[in-house]
Amino acid sequence: MTKAYQVVGIGNALVDVISHVEDEFLAANGVEKGIMTLIDKERAVELYGRMGPAREVSGGSAANTIAGLAALGARTAYVGKVKDDQLGSIFAHDLRAQGARYATPPAPPSHWHETGRCMVLVSPDGERSMSTYLGVSEFLAPEDIDAAEMAAAEWIFLEGYRYDGPDSIAAFETAVRATKRAGGKVAITLSDPFCVERHRDEFLRMIAADVDLLVANEHELMSLYRTSDLETAMARAEAEVPLTACTVGPKGAHVIGGGERVHAPATRVEVVDVTGAGDLFAAGFLHGLTSGRDRLTAARMGCLAAGEVISHVGARPEADLRTLFAEAGLL
Repeated sequence: MTKAYQVVGIGNALVDVISHVEDEFLAANGVEKGIMTLIDKERAVELYGRMGPAREVSGGSAANTIAGLAALGARTAYVGKVKDDQLGSIFAHDLRAQGARYATPPAPPSHWHETGRCMVLVSPDGERSMSTYLGVSEFLAPEDIDAAEMAAAEWIFLEGYRYDGPDSIAAFETAVRATKRAGGKVAITLSDPFCVERHRDEFLRMIAADVDLLVANEHELMSLYRTSDLETAMARAEAEVPLTACTVGPKGAHVIGGGERVHAPATRVEVVDVTGAGDLFAAGFLHGLTSGRDRLTAARMGCLAAGEVISHVGARPEADLRTLFAEAGLL
């Protein structure tokens, strides 16, 4: 029986505030280059005031993945918490406009926290340094999970960043139980090496028990298994997970599982902003899997989608991904 959704994402619901800066700006303002740092509301206001001209676009890692899948014509839905405020309305509108279902109840206007936002500072080499105020996104809870929606999904896609929250792991467990009972599968992205450091035990427990697809970059995967050797990390992942997709930056991506490994080369583009590269790789890869493509084709779809998003500012596709896939002979 065909399910209502091919992929339902669960994660942060944020608005990205993107600005180009010099490396000196990062140093002067105490921003560590190339990673995501969690900040409070006061720091968010301070940093925003010091930034130059910025562009605001809806974001959130798994939300970007769902937006990419929706742009490819996939049947998608998303679960993430916003406040009933201006940024919350922008987030909801942008995701629905892509064609994804978004029905998570917003926090009321009286809530102390605001809709979360991520200050994305893009340096001249295209690297992004993120300072994230999670806002109400942090308070995703089990009661925000619609069991019927999870049961209607072929896959759910869990965002590792969302482990930073008081009730998020419980929310994930609620979603996983509803999905698995209905015969669905579970994918998770590790999101960030420092996120892995904060929650390694919880990641490992869920991965061993419930995860069917692990998506990570090389640094995240090595952090998970506490090794500096990628081959060792991939071997560990293969022993624990049916399928692992590991991106290796300009070298493309490896897909490992069931004694088989395939490699897809990266798409060559002029790098403008690497924000969202992993998110859109996941979108392309999941689109391939849910469309019945083989692993190599799915990985090539992921690399092509990632290449599109790093060729411009912003973490959501601007070109028609279906056209790009067709031109590359992937459809």
